[in-house]
Amino acid sequence: MAKRGKVIPFPTKPAPPDERALTEVHRCDQAEAIVVKGLFESEGIPTVLRSRIAHSVHPFTVGAQGEVKILVPEADAARSRRLLARHASA
Repeated sequence: MAKRGKVIPFPTKPAPPDERALTEVHRCDQAEAIVVKGLFESEGIPTVLRSRIAHSVHPFTVGAQGEVKILVPEADAARSRRLLARHASA
């Protein structure tokens, strides 16, 4: 009788949050936004980044053109702002 192996399913990516229920908690440049997104997601806070940056081969932006909005679910807004404040003072 042949042994059957255990099937381990691939992890699934959580569904993105409903953007109508999101709240802006911070605005910054692209590099900072990526770090903040990592911080929030490591704390279990789903995060969406929005910007007007047109992706191109040029790694720079000018002024508010490069601004990124960090959006989180309304229920996580207060906690995400506290995380930002705690890490900004560190």
